[in-house]
Amino acid sequence: MDGIMGMVDTAVTSPWFYLVLFAVAAIDGFFPVVPSESMVITAGVYAAGGQPELAPVVALAAAGAFVGDHVSYLVGRRAGGRLVRGARPGTRRHAALGWARRTMAERGGLILVVARYVPGGRTAVTVTMGAVGYRLRSFSLFAAVAAVSWALYGALLGYVGGVAFEDEPLKGVAVGLGLALGVTATVEVVRFARRRRGAADTAVAGAGVDAGVDAGVDAGVERSPEGPGGRRTAARVGPLPGE
Repeated sequence: MDGIMGMVDTAVTSPWFYLVLFAVAAIDGFFPVVPSESMVITAGVYAAGGQPELAPVVALAAAGAFVGDHVSYLVGRRAGGRLVRGARPGTRRHAALGWARRTMAERGGLILVVARYVPGGRTAVTVTMGAVGYRLRSFSLFAAVAAVSWALYGALLGYVGGVAFEDEPLKGVAVGLGLALGVTATVEVVRFARRRRGAADTAVAGAGVDAGVDAGVDAGVERSPEGPGGRRTAARVGPLPGE
């Protein structure tokens, strides 16, 4: 363990670490298997001890994320033409593209910022925004907001762990990663609860519509006494709803 920590210390305190951090954050934007969050948090832990410095960590992580998001966007932009040409009206692909285009036009910026905190999800969003032709100027603005906030979030999480465990950086990294996982889990729980609540509200609304129709029909019909043979008949006493 001491040998591993010695290697980590050497790597993180090296001047080359800044360049590696930029590259990893950029690659993670279009190839989401690189642990950029872990690296930013680790850098924040060691920044609590003075090396590397916190400000360059945030700046280079944000710059790398910004560049990586644009690479992913351009991939989607290039592939978007083929997708659109292959989507015939009336097909599921055509309907999906139409839905994605409308959704991104309405709240694409918010989706991009939130997706930056979801590993893998951000790549899907940036590719989709390119594929549906989301305006580049708007994309760059929201990508910058997302990248800076994400870099600050990761570096400060690590910094908190580094301050709490100044002489035990491994524990600091564990605390930073634990906090990040806790925040992610909380966000997912809230999203799940909101989806369930939305489904329940839809079901209640549907039941209310059915009950209203039934009540309207009953209001337009008067039950008559039993007729011959013990069968009841119904007589109209007023117009049905909509008449």
